[in-house]
Amino acid sequence: MSDLPSVFLHLLLLFKLVAPVTFRHHRYDDLVRTLYKVQNECPSITRVYSIGRSVEGRHLYVLEFSDHPGIHELLEPEVKYVGNMHGNEALGRELMLQLSEFLCEEFRNRNQRIVRLIQDTRIHILPSMNPDGYEVAAAQGPNKPGYLVGRNNANGVDLNRNFPDLNTYIYYNEKYGGPNHHLPLPDNWKSQVEPETRAVIRWMHSFNFVLSANLHGGAVVANYPYDKSFEHRVRGVRRTANTPTPDDKLFQKLAKVYSYAHGWMYQGWNCGDYFPDGITNGASWYSLSKGMQDFNYLHTNCFEITLELSCDKFPPQEELQREWLGNREALIQFLEQVHQGIKGMVHDENYNNLANAVISVSGINHDVTSGRWPLWITGSLLPGLQCSGAIRVHFHLKRSIPQVSPVRRAPSRRHGVKAKVQPQAARKKGMEMRQLQRGPA
Repeated sequence: MSDLPSVFLHLLLLFKLVAPVTFRHHRYDDLVRTLYKVQNECPSITRVYSIGRSVEGRHLYVLEFSDHPGIHELLEPEVKYVGNMHGNEALGRELMLQLSEFLCEEFRNRNQRIVRLIQDTRIHILPSMNPDGYEVAAAQGPNKPGYLVGRNNANGVDLNRNFPDLNTYIYYNEKYGGPNHHLPLPDNWKSQVEPETRAVIRWMHSFNFVLSANLHGGAVVANYPYDKSFEHRVRGVRRTANTPTPDDKLFQKLAKVYSYAHGWMYQGWNCGDYFPDGITNGASWYSLSKGMQDFNYLHTNCFEITLELSCDKFPPQEELQREWLGNREALIQFLEQVHQGIKGMVHDENYNNLANAVISVSGINHDVTSGRWPLWITGSLLPGLQCSGAIRVHFHLKRSIPQVSPVRRAPSRRHGVKAKVQPQAARKKGMEMRQLQRGPA
């Protein structure tokens, strides 16, 4: 009988360990515990890692989902979600925790749609880019809704106005000639950005991300690049004007995928605003400089959109379950979009992976550059378009790189170089599109 209390305590702790994420707001310590709880529940497909620290020393934790966590697999795309960039915009943070728990639980339940997604994709979830700001916003309490309290980081800087401004360079290059992608950073960029921004940029350098979404609040709309208007300033303010990227059709498609899978975003009328189809070009809405989604597109191979998900920046706990049900299907469908288009590897004549090969698609003035990993040519081609004869590869052969892993021989191309571009459908059949239950509108 003396062992009964200890047994009961053990069972109680075990129950707490596997209990699902509740619909409540999570302070920093709760967030960390939740991430590690998911990792403990699904150790074979998850990994928790930190990309750096905030101004006040809080870790910027990421939860990774993959069938081989910590390993980049050949021809497997890297995708990321970033939440809580503005500390007072809390819904994205909570949705990322709910999504983490959902992916783990559905994988354990052998939901084939989720199993295939995790087997074929490497997913990185950063629930909070601005944990310091969140703590300030959360400390207000539910009855003191200061609109901007906690928005910035601990140094008072808006992190979505803190990335190096590459738009100025791309607009100049479009007019006068110059690189159209992978624009370099200024020499002194590290001294110009905040610790959180610096950590995210280094994160981008560490992984070959090709698709991303940045979760915000204060409106309900899917916002796509460019965010910075091409129009000249008038009295110090840059005028709003539709400022599309060369990949505008693809960005609109990505935005619509999220909007129409969302419970009510697609309706357009939300929060007193109207956006047709629930989407908008960022600069057409309002112009901002040094934003993260433009930076992703201009500095890396990553296509990022910004998701504004709630009228209330810090919604009450009672709304969290409804918001999760309204966003769940959209979050999954957006991840699945990374398997559209084409992907492949660029090889030299000895079938070694070739870095720094520039891939051009006819009619789209935005190239993609291969890196140290196999190339993922994302987005530049919408599903259904024919790619035969439309792709050009430009490179300078510097040296032979030892082969790391065997690859299938590619058909010969001119100049003695093999360039293999493998359609997604040739590798695996399309992902099962069984719809998850849709939330209330």
